[in-house]
Amino acid sequence: MVFSCRCFSFSFGEEIEYETRIETKSTSIDTFYTACSDLNGCMTDSQASDLQVLAGKSSKLRVFTVAELKLATGNFCASSKIGEGGFGSVYKGVVKSLEYPFDEIQIAVKLANGGVQGHKQWVTEVNVLGQIEHPNLVKLIGYCAEDDGDRTHRVLVYEYMPNGSLADWLSSESVAPLSWPMRLKVARDAARALAYLHQQMPSPIIFRDFKPSNILIDDDWNVKLSDFGFARLGPLDGHTHVTTRVVGTYGYADPEYAWTGHLRTDCDVWSYGVFLYVLITGKPPINLDLPKNEQHLLEWVKPFLRHGKFKLIVDPRINGQFPLQSAKELATIAENCLLRNRNMRPKMNHVLNKLNELITDSLLETIPPLVSIVDRERVTDRWKVSHEQQSSTIVKIKRKRRFVCLPSLGCYKK
Repeated sequence: MVFSCRCFSFSFGEEIEYETRIETKSTSIDTFYTACSDLNGCMTDSQASDLQVLAGKSSKLRVFTVAELKLATGNFCASSKIGEGGFGSVYKGVVKSLEYPFDEIQIAVKLANGGVQGHKQWVTEVNVLGQIEHPNLVKLIGYCAEDDGDRTHRVLVYEYMPNGSLADWLSSESVAPLSWPMRLKVARDAARALAYLHQQMPSPIIFRDFKPSNILIDDDWNVKLSDFGFARLGPLDGHTHVTTRVVGTYGYADPEYAWTGHLRTDCDVWSYGVFLYVLITGKPPINLDLPKNEQHLLEWVKPFLRHGKFKLIVDPRINGQFPLQSAKELATIAENCLLRNRNMRPKMNHVLNKLNELITDSLLETIPPLVSIVDRERVTDRWKVSHEQQSSTIVKIKRKRRFVCLPSLGCYKK
């Protein structure tokens, strides 16, 4: 069955078999997604049709040529490369503004990997970000769809985000930790983005891969959600869910969705709850390098919450510079997002309302974004995700009807 809405066209009821990308480092977060076996592939008739749809519906986007982007990035030279992930490589570049020809615009140029899967993610990003705008969604400036005979080029051109991703700032290798007020601002901005996608669109858009590496920060410390390659149109016409192939990131993905393939907006809500605990603790959801009782974040925090030792779970790099009650209230929001009963989880607009009650503008205006002063030049050009830079292997997993247990997620009947 296929549902269509405006520029979106997605197939539902896809087969259950999926593949899992396992990162090589034990501290990494495993990303799993449906992949195409044709990794070198050429363009199919359906792909050509997709491009025709884009041509008619994405006129506000700037169309770049490969030559323009080579000039902007120094022929995609190594010194311009600022990141690499599952989608492809990312380069920093500079182009002339069309509106103000004497001005230059800093851009992030994302080269799609070859094959059908890379093309599908590219089409989804252009369809989504080419049609919607929001202060907390990264701006897609334009795209390139060009064939030179030897190669098919699929490129996305974004606004450049000089302060990198949230994953960079939460990393133990960060030059300085985020202050508590900045963490609250990040939580609020991210909630605002998801609330817009879920409740303010004609039809809900489910992000499906919400995590810190997909949250970027601009020069003014505004937070913007990025990487819409896995976004899907939510259930329509009174349907409770969409049945789809499973994509997401281990540790952040809703366990019920992971095992049933039933996609709803509350899948993003679960991921947001995990994300809040990552903000509070500064720890990733899974870290296999730690002792066994500390490897899974959601399990690790439970005894501290039960025994009234909440202060011990807050990121020690903040040096105690946070209101304890504020942290507890943020954890309460997280716990509601992580309810096992999906029907009892709050909507993202309700989460946003709670965060607005928790955060005051005066708090954000008087406290710097970082705990200590840092050299801004050292954190420029960090548009990367460390755990996505590792080499990987693909492991096929076929669903069978059985009970399966995931650490920290519980057991579910398949």
